[in-house]
Amino acid sequence: MKTVTIMVCDDDRALQEILRNKIEKMCREAEVSCRIVCCDSGEKILDLRGEEAPDILFLDIQMPGKSGMEIAEELRKQHGDTILIFVTALSEYVYEAFDVGAFHYLVKPFSDDKLKEVLGKALRQYERQQEIAALRRTDDSIRAGADGADRMMQDTGEGRDRYRSGQEQTPAAIVVKRGGISTRVLLEDIIYAEVFNRKVMLHTTDGDIEYYGKLTELSEQTGEDFCRTHRAYLVNLKYVEKYNATTIWLEQGSVLVSKKKYAEFVRRYMQYINRKRSR
Repeated sequence: MKTVTIMVCDDDRALQEILRNKIEKMCREAEVSCRIVCCDSGEKILDLRGEEAPDILFLDIQMPGKSGMEIAEELRKQHGDTILIFVTALSEYVYEAFDVGAFHYLVKPFSDDKLKEVLGKALRQYERQQEIAALRRTDDSIRAGADGADRMMQDTGEGRDRYRSGQEQTPAAIVVKRGGISTRVLLEDIIYAEVFNRKVMLHTTDGDIEYYGKLTELSEQTGEDFCRTHRAYLVNLKYVEKYNATTIWLEQGSVLVSKKKYAEFVRRYMQYINRKRSR
């Protein structure tokens, strides 16, 4: 993990120094390289550009001039990835904090243990953001290489034949058997599938379909728009709404993502987004 820029913005300069010293000590104990910057005005944050912007921001809400909440609203337009932690003596702003995508809300006075807990979570979130950014860069490189290969194939007879015939395309539907009856299920209608006690449950836009089968076999049939996020779950990337390192929320329901599968899921989801944009 590269050096993390952490900013403390509070009009109380004594509190600035207290937080700076505590954060610096906690980062040192966690063996995290950090650069800590302090300021007493939210407007100064909005003047920052590019890499000058903080990765993690501890922001007071009650300050002269623009309030921390107003600063946060403008900050989100400029630096959407900044991990924002509000620091305030008032608890009534907690619901507004959700509206600006605050990572956490510390109410003064708070203990060193609470600060350490929140800082640790923020550092882990920053690390995940870096992993996702790296996967995006890798995916862009892969996509650029694939585009070049596709152009080369189209210049050959084999390439033209393959594009004309539509070989290697994922089938639009699968057939599942249950109780001696075969049912055709469109892939685009499957939100996700899960397996339990040798049965596969398809959660579709029209309801649930249960049959005896293996998730591995289903995964081989569904193609690149689906991702195995856990030994028990197969997700249609089309229906992903949001996710974190443990859970994926879909248009209907949510599923688990295992620690081993998380990076693969993010990579596959980025590839899906790129395919969707290019269609």
